[in-house]
Parts: sequence; structure tokens; C-alpha cells
Amino acid sequence: MAFRYLFFLCVAPLIALAQQQRDTIVVTGTFEPMSLEEIDRSIRVLPARSQALVLNSLADLLRLDPSLDLQQRAPNGVQADLSIRGSSFGQTLVLLNGMRLNDPQTGHANMDIPAPLENVDRIEVMRGSGSTLYGSDAVGGVVNIITAPPAATELRLRTAFGNAGINQQRVSLGIVGKKLSEELTLSRDFSTGFQPDRDYRNLQLFSTTRLATDLGNGSLNLAYMDHPFGADQFYGNYPSWENTKTWFAGIEQALGEKTKVSFSFRRHSDLFVLFRYQPQIYTNHHSDESFNAAVRRREELSTSTTLFYGVEALHESIASTNLGGHSRNRIAAYGAVDFRALKRFSLTLSAREELYRTWSGAFTPTLAGGYWLNKAWKLRASTSRAFRIPTYTELYYSDPGNLGNPNLRPESAWSFETGADWVPTAKLRGDLTLFERRERNGIDYYRLLPTTPYQAVNINNINFKGWEAALHWTPTAIHTFDFRYTQLTGDLDTIPLGFTKYTFNYPAKSGVFNWQIHPNANFLLRTRVGVLERRSQSPYALWDVYAGLPRHKVHPFFQMTNAANTGYQEIHGVAMPGRTVLGGLELVIGKK
Repeated sequence: MAFRYLFFLCVAPLIALAQQQRDTIVVTGTFEPMSLEEIDRSIRVLPARSQALVLNSLADLLRLDPSLDLQQRAPNGVQADLSIRGSSFGQTLVLLNGMRLNDPQTGHANMDIPAPLENVDRIEVMRGSGSTLYGSDAVGGVVNIITAPPAATELRLRTAFGNAGINQQRVSLGIVGKKLSEELTLSRDFSTGFQPDRDYRNLQLFSTTRLATDLGNGSLNLAYMDHPFGADQFYGNYPSWENTKTWFAGIEQALGEKTKVSFSFRRHSDLFVLFRYQPQIYTNHHSDESFNAAVRRREELSTSTTLFYGVEALHESIASTNLGGHSRNRIAAYGAVDFRALKRFSLTLSAREELYRTWSGAFTPTLAGGYWLNKAWKLRASTSRAFRIPTYTELYYSDPGNLGNPNLRPESAWSFETGADWVPTAKLRGDLTLFERRERNGIDYYRLLPTTPYQAVNINNINFKGWEAALHWTPTAIHTFDFRYTQLTGDLDTIPLGFTKYTFNYPAKSGVFNWQIHPNANFLLRTRVGVLERRSQSPYALWDVYAGLPRHKVHPFFQMTNAANTGYQEIHGVAMPGRTVLGGLELVIGKK
């Protein structure tokens, strides 16, 4: 199938594109930092720090890519499921500076990202399998939240208010030295809710420290998030309430020019009340911990050939009133050889072996290559295998509406991708990607009748096919236009006389238009129009407008989401808010 796609591209190339300039450096999905034009996978870079005044949350960035399906139950990613190219939310791996954030209890918690917007430099998205480099969960793709040192020694104060009782405050202190830098951020985001039992509170603390030593650069990230929210209808016809908390610590250190070590710790707790004002009826409390260590090294075999290899270890455990106590360990080794020739050819051969229980493991190879036809056209193709082990919820959870299954088998998938990049000028870029994913033992919830609970089951075969196209045009230094479209179809083995919960809630068609005006950095205006049609559902459109004045020390800003007041649901049965208006000020105190 992949070769047929490549042939189609050769005889009938379509125009599309990517957002970044030729000198953009990415680190996701590669074994060392590379410029975007050198990468043979489908990568998207979403800048955050330079756009902070016309953003309200990381969810605003993720919604700029139609291949990402952010199924929100409340605004600003308060409780959201993220998937890529029709994958389940558990099949999407979320990283913070390359370190795992995925929750072993449930994929519903993968978007509990403790990093405030002020600390994030960019988000890198790899669409397609990433298990060779990152292990379990990277079946549909990888989202890497990347922080950066502060640009200057300064204090930033930000406040905003909006309808539905929205009340936001953020304080960020950045200190820049010759070898040491520090950024400390406190973020508070409250809302009384646009309807009963839809209130939320999000408190975040984040510290990022960078230190240059004789061994190499090192970094330390510390984070905490407290996140209670009303969960009416989130998990069935119940007036529920939930409180999740996240603790994260990650350290990374270079040992010379060729070796890098990292260690991360993540703790996540989840207090779930089925009936908010009658907690005695049904209440669960889960607490899980993850420890992840890695050593990565590279060797230059010749001017055109580089060898990469490394080892990783992961420990996960959970203590739960519902799931009980469990723990598991994983250890992995990987290797890759990267060839570059004549500035026109590239080829990467890589493989990973990961052991996740006694004498059981997963082998995940990847083959990716690219060829520049000329300065304007590049062809690329890749094939890879991925896997995912079940979460503790899928294995052991039990409530009136959902039942786990301790006999679940791990998921596996083969992904095929081919595409063309078109860069005729510095102002115009394009890309087109065709992809296919063939899953085996996919995990979903199934029930025979609408009145019976869902049961976690393995589905023998699930197949997704689709294509992505984009056009990014900067006609002047003031205006930027970005058009993106993704189309997807899926099928699975028939389960007679029953219903699945998640597999067929994917967006069959999704398009995003983003227009930004930035005249001489005195004024910023960004508008986004997104149109989405889920399988067997009616399409809907959302229009958002963001504006700001980044002049001097006081920066007023204005944001209006769902400007057309569209009624819609991203999760069946969970209403989303109508028009939301937010206004505020940012004060910057610092030295040049």
C-alpha cells in the first residue's frame, strides 16, 4: 500500500505545506536535533512563546492542527482526550521535554500537563508511529511539550476575566545568567462554569532551571498541578465531580558531546465522585507513580553515517480503592543508523526491543527515507511498528457503566506513510501526506445493549487510511495564512449486535484556517476557523478571534472563542460552551 501511495505522489503531486522556515530545529521523532527539512517523518512545530499574547492555553495551539483530535469536555483542555489520525487517546504519547507524561491508570489523564503556557517554547507533533524511539503508547503519534530558558531577566504579571465566571492570574519570573537561568511560574485559572456542575479550577506551579557545566548543558524541571472540576455527564448520565493532581520532576544532563542521560518522576492522583453531592454512593481514589530513566549516545561512523543507541527503564505502580495495587517494569534497548548523502538522500534504519513482562516483549522497527528531487521538491516515506500495553483502568476498573478486562492483550500496529514537501520560496511551503495504520488487538469498550455496562475488549483488526494537506503562505511581513485539511476513514472487524465506545468517534473530515496579522510587533490579531465532521455525525464550525497589543510594558489582550455561538459536542452527551469572551492585561517588568 505504501508503494502505491508513493507512485501516486510521483505521477500526480498535490500542493500542500508546513509552517516552519528551513532553519527550524526539531527534536521529536529524531535521534538528534535536526532541521525540519532533513526529517523524513511528518512533523509539525507549533510555536508558543512568540504567540503567548494570542493564546490562552496549550489547547489553543493543538487545535491548529486538524490531524489532532482534541475531544474536550470543557474549555482550555480542562478534561480532554487527545488523539492523532484516528488513534485512541491511549495511543497518543505526550512528552514534556522528551520525558513521558502518559498516565498508566488511564489515557483520560494524558492531557494533565503541568506546564503553564508561559514556560512553553513550542509544541512538536509527530504524526505516525513513534514506538521505536519512545516505546509503548506512541501508536498514533507523539506530542512533545518543550520548555526553554527565559529570554530575559523579567517579571510578567497577567490577569484576565470573562463570562462564565472566568478568573485568571499568572505570575512568571525569569532570571538569566551566564551559566545559570531560572524561570518560575504560578498560574491560576478558575471558572464557575457555563452550566451547573461544569465549574473548574486549575492551579499550576512550574520551575525550569538550566545550568551549563564542563560536562555539558543540564536542566531540571519541577511541576505541580491541582485540577478539580465538575464532571456532569462526562462518564455517563451522572452529576459527577473529579479532582486530579500531578507532580513531575525531570532532570537531563549531557555527558560530553555524544552522551545524554535523563531521569523523570511523575505522580498522579485522581479522586472521582460519581454523584457530586452524594459521595457516599460511589467514590474512587487512584494514585499512580512512574519512574523513567534513559541513556542515549551517538557515534559518527563517517561524514555521512551516524549510529545512535541507548537504553531505557520504566517502573509504574498504582494504589487504588477500585483497581487495587499493581506494579510493572519495562526495560528497552534501541539502535539506529542514519545515512545522509549528497544533500539529497537520507535513510534511517532503527529498531527497539522492549520487555514489559517476564519473557514477553515488543520489537518495533522503523524504516524512513527521503529524496530531494530538486531545491523545491522532496519525497519521503516511512514504515514502522508500534505497540501499547493496556492501562490499569482497561485491565481492572469497575463501575456501574464500565468494566475492565484483566485478560486484555497488548495492542500492536503497522503504520505506512508517504508524502511530498514543496518549498518553492521562503514565503510559500507545502506538504501532502498519505498514511495507513493497521492495528491488531485494538482495545475499546463494547456493550450488547444501551442498558448494559461497557466491557473492555480486544478487537482483532482496526484499519485507518487518510491524507493530510496544508498550505502556509506569508505574502508580506505582516500577514500569515495557514490552511490545513485532514480526511480519515476507518473500519474494524464486525462485533455483532453491539456498540463500541471510542473507535468510531474519529473526525472523518477536519479543516483549519488560521490568519495572523502582526504589523511591526505593535499589534497582533489571529483568527481561526475550524470545521469538523465526525463519522456519522453532522459537521460543525468554530470561529475564534484573538487580539493583543504587545507594545511597551502593558499588553492588553482580547479573546473570543466560539464567536458564532455554535452548539456542539466533542464527547457524546457532553455539551460545550457557547460564545466565550475574555479580556485582560499583561505587565512586563524587566531589564533589556
